[in-house]
Amino acid sequence: MAATDVPCVPRASHAIANDGIAKLGRLHYGRKEVQPASSEIRSFYRTAAKALKHELMTFRATQIESVAVAFGESIAKIPYTCYACAIMPDHVHVLLRKHRHAAEQMIAELQGSSRRRVLREGFCPPDHPVWRGPGWKVFLDDPEGVRRTIRYIERNPTKMGLPAQGWSFVKQYDNWPFHPGHSPNSPYARRGKGEPFRK
Repeated sequence: MAATDVPCVPRASHAIANDGIAKLGRLHYGRKEVQPASSEIRSFYRTAAKALKHELMTFRATQIESVAVAFGESIAKIPYTCYACAIMPDHVHVLLRKHRHAAEQMIAELQGSSRRRVLREGFCPPDHPVWRGPGWKVFLDDPEGVRRTIRYIERNPTKMGLPAQGWSFVKQYDNWPFHPGHSPNSPYARRGKGEPFRK
């Protein structure tokens, strides 16, 4: 199971190519022990926006709908199994079941299809990257962790005062990896029974 957030976390970098951004401060890797205040973060974003090559995108209702349509088309075409999705004004949360594609390929597929649709509908200039990097991913392999993540994703819009979201491509969680028809000898099933992991 891959839970992914895009575009809120860009790829980790060891250098800052933009001099204007470099003047804003040093790179920091990982999560800070003491988080900055919301006002400090907003101030940073306002200052950084002036140094960016492209204007920061904020999805409005029609753009959120376009992203959802593109996600739905990709998920149906491949197909992927999606258990939760929240498309926010400045980031996206998606929970996809394990697939033969690597998580990076799944993210790239959703980013690519949605970027093409956003550009085709004229929401931003043709050279705008739309997404900021390859996203951030977490792997889940126990039902309770999956359920907890689904609840977190579903609550995201309402926590920001936005309407709850319900997308046709999101399926009801089927207790994966212990869903009907699963192999009792899979690594997940053995781990769930307390057996050591074996290749």
